[in-house]
Amino acid sequence: MPITTLFFDLDGTVSNNALGIQRCLNYGLAKLGYKTLSEQEVKPFIGPPFRESLPKHFYDIDVEAVLHLYRERYAEHGWQENQIYDGVTQAIRTLYAQGFTIALCTSKPRVFAERIIEHFELTRYFDGVHGPEFDGRFDKKTDLLSHLVTHYNVDPTKAVMIGDRDKDIEAALHVNTNSIGVLWGFGDRAELEAAGALRIVDSPSELVDAVHQFQ
Repeated sequence: MPITTLFFDLDGTVSNNALGIQRCLNYGLAKLGYKTLSEQEVKPFIGPPFRESLPKHFYDIDVEAVLHLYRERYAEHGWQENQIYDGVTQAIRTLYAQGFTIALCTSKPRVFAERIIEHFELTRYFDGVHGPEFDGRFDKKTDLLSHLVTHYNVDPTKAVMIGDRDKDIEAALHVNTNSIGVLWGFGDRAELEAAGALRIVDSPSELVDAVHQFQ
């Protein structure tokens, strides 16, 4: 069946926001007296929702208090501490010109994701930008992608989830969409293969061809 719809992850797939995430998370942790994280230590927190990842790494942490402080700094500075990956804009433009419906499916709060997509002048290429609400609705990517398949009224077998972490691939399997794992982000090949990615690409220049391999 021909592919009609592409769901893109944001962090680690469209842009690299590691610096902003690290600084904002450490801002919240330090304010509350917790140990701050190095660049390497923060990587596991990029992708999964903090409500899920923080309790696994910090004993008895007040997640909501950390989130409040994180968002306080992120709203002002963190979202701008961000770089788009070389070649991603061109790949998205090409796929848009070829007639695909393109939507963002991210674990980053929707209001910040919208701001970032606009900042990188990508809004025109996306039919929608979707992420969790601050109250936790759609924190789980499986829930968000399930919602989007219905929202866009797409046969799951005609859609592709594109992302850099196992959570992206697991969401695709959950709703029976196709999946492409990307290696320029924060996950590695072993993680993506173990999660069950149907395709894995090394660079954005390979992305368009990878999508068409499902056709």
